[in-house]
Amino acid sequence: MGHSLSASGATSARGTSEFDFNLNLAQVLRPALESRGIAVQPVNFDGLIDVPNDGGASVGNSRNGNGNSLQARVDAAAGSAFLLSIHHDSVQPSKLIPWTWEGRHLDYSDEYRGFVFFVSHRNPQLAKSLACASAMGRALRQRGFVPATHHGTTPAGTPRPWADEENGVRFYDTLYVISHSPMPAALFEAGMLKNREEELLLQDRGRQGAMVEGLVEGLAACLAERP
Repeated sequence: MGHSLSASGATSARGTSEFDFNLNLAQVLRPALESRGIAVQPVNFDGLIDVPNDGGASVGNSRNGNGNSLQARVDAAAGSAFLLSIHHDSVQPSKLIPWTWEGRHLDYSDEYRGFVFFVSHRNPQLAKSLACASAMGRALRQRGFVPATHHGTTPAGTPRPWADEENGVRFYDTLYVISHSPMPAALFEAGMLKNREEELLLQDRGRQGAMVEGLVEGLAACLAERP
């Protein structure tokens, strides 16, 4: 699961940390997967594996004060059939508009929304990574979720080309967790925290349940397929 208690990622338009959103979705997804007979190895549900606050894009042996690293997440998932890193999205600071919510000075951007999956050419099981990401994206689309369109380049200008445009999957080769994982892996951005409408939708239990259904359906179908 993305981010941690001390490096909590983005902050939503109304001031909730990305880590809280990630944990909330992961805690709904876990029993749904288990109900389909898919064992789940929870990674960083306690938020104690700290990483740089850069969205997980760091490469090399980046570490902070408690000695844990991005590699610790990969290690914690050892033996799994698939690694799914759960995140929620933000935008670049230049896109943000200041506003005040319940006395707090925050910011928002209503310009972008939607989900995206990232896979890496550097993953040794790219074909399976892409197949599972596409299967999950397809199942989400069938439930009315819309892929994001704004991830074409990194902030530094590095292209993130489509791997499967129809189902919302892009290549992002330097994301550490998915590029260094020995098992198939994808990073999932569930939606845009800075979009004031989507932020509320991401907290809606019914919609969250539909998203989890899509993720479970797609992943279960993909894992059942022979290589």
